[in-house]
Amino acid sequence: MSEGAGGPIRVAFAGVFARHVAGRVRARLALPCDVVLGDEHEILSRLGETDVLVSLVFTREMASAAPRLRLVQVPGAGLDRIDRGALGPRTALANAYGHDVSIAEYVIGAMLALARSFCRLDASLRRGRWESVWTGSPVPLWSELAGKTLGILGYGRIGQAVARRALAFDMEVIAIRRHADRPDPHALAFLRGPDALDLVLSRSDYLAITLALTPETRGLIGARQLALMKPSAVLVNVARGEIVDEDALYRALREGGLAGAALDVWYRYPSGAAPTPPGHRPFHELPNVLMTPHVAGWTEGMMESRAAVIAENIHRVARGEPPVNLVHPGAAA
Repeated sequence: MSEGAGGPIRVAFAGVFARHVAGRVRARLALPCDVVLGDEHEILSRLGETDVLVSLVFTREMASAAPRLRLVQVPGAGLDRIDRGALGPRTALANAYGHDVSIAEYVIGAMLALARSFCRLDASLRRGRWESVWTGSPVPLWSELAGKTLGILGYGRIGQAVARRALAFDMEVIAIRRHADRPDPHALAFLRGPDALDLVLSRSDYLAITLALTPETRGLIGARQLALMKPSAVLVNVARGEIVDEDALYRALREGGLAGAALDVWYRYPSGAAPTPPGHRPFHELPNVLMTPHVAGWTEGMMESRAAVIAENIHRVARGEPPVNLVHPGAAA
């Protein structure tokens, strides 16, 4: 099929994130295109003539409502809300990256903020309290990242971007990934498979979790694993909340099993405008937790990169070509 032949291609953007990227995608399209916007539920009645669905979610109801669907384009990397069994024989599945830089910068920034107590110092100085030598009172010395060991669970695009920046801070970087025999652009001294998890946990001063959520990684870090970590260690989770057992993490942070944590991914998410606590445990009461609302990857660079990939794949569908970042092939059309 030549690009633009047979009338406009129909693209549906479902969900909050997809709607945010829709305008940038449309600006990059050089072919006739009908665009539909909606949430995951209201979009169902409008999928009948859809060729491409841009969504973080794909269900059997969506598949039934979209008989001519040729591509499910996930506007992110995670596939944990995609029912792959619902994909038809003509429907391809692709995802988008572009968030490795933004999330890696978040990890480094979070480690610095916790190592130097930025949040507490800021709050104290706003009240006129100087936690410094200028008052003549004894003040503890803060630690530096240099010389510390960063453990990375999941050494893919994000993990490697984190490693590159941590090495620039003179940290020792150790990591695990599913296929440890693949080439390592940073030549880490320690890069092993999942069997080395306990060793990485016990050696890390900082632990960055950058794994995808799969049946194998769900609940990977529980009470036993957290007990292996140093009481002075800091955990940074930018992957999925469900990788770390919530109760075990809360207890470790409350009882001194960990020195601190930066959490950008959670156990509860809002379903509307009402205030929504991000967990079932009161993490907000713990002074050693840096809490952010799943925004580590939310940058201009990320959005532009993903819009470019999505627009390219819409063009490829129109030409009958396979998309980039192909996860599930589907049939060429």
